[in-house]
Amino acid sequence: MISVLIADDHAILRGGLKEILVRGIEGAVCGEAKDAQQVLAQVQSQNWDLVILDVSMPGRSGLDLLRDLRVARPKLPVLILSMHPEDQYGRRMLSAGASGYLEKENAPEELIKAIRKVLAGGRYVSPALAEKLAFDLNQDHGQALHETLSDREFEVLRMIASGKKVTEIAEQLHLSVTTVSTYRSRILEKMKMATTAELIRYALRNQLVD
Repeated sequence: MISVLIADDHAILRGGLKEILVRGIEGAVCGEAKDAQQVLAQVQSQNWDLVILDVSMPGRSGLDLLRDLRVARPKLPVLILSMHPEDQYGRRMLSAGASGYLEKENAPEELIKAIRKVLAGGRYVSPALAEKLAFDLNQDHGQALHETLSDREFEVLRMIASGKKVTEIAEQLHLSVTTVSTYRSRILEKMKMATTAELIRYALRNQLVD
């Protein structure tokens, strides 16, 4: 028996994933979680062979949740399944301890392939992301400006660039308005920019928002 916890806030998607797994992985038994609180509760109360985690979870971001999972269950494989393009979050998630990153638009067969590789102790990345990671490792010049940001700063940058106000960001991330404003100031300083408009232009130019 292979136990898989499916963590996504959309019930229809969880149901679809469950059907794919039961058909594609012999002996698969699936549990479900709709938010970060449920994920942590189930991981702490039950042993799982794999967690399939969305990046955008209610209450906390997938990045924050992944870090908590690494502390709670260091050896538990976590496969990220997200609507966000891998060039936006792939490297950060892998660096944070994910066992793989897969976009939701992939075919079910690719998901099964990724799951099998992760369950076997490997790491799953698409050929395109693997090539990008290799290129980034070998290049001589410095990092892109947004790569100097912390995970939280990067998240705030994406939300700013998507048009969200400071109050909206604070509410979604469960932070104070002052804290979000501080993050914004740090982002501007690290990226050597003076205005929010510059941040937005940069994010759009580098395809950091959907």
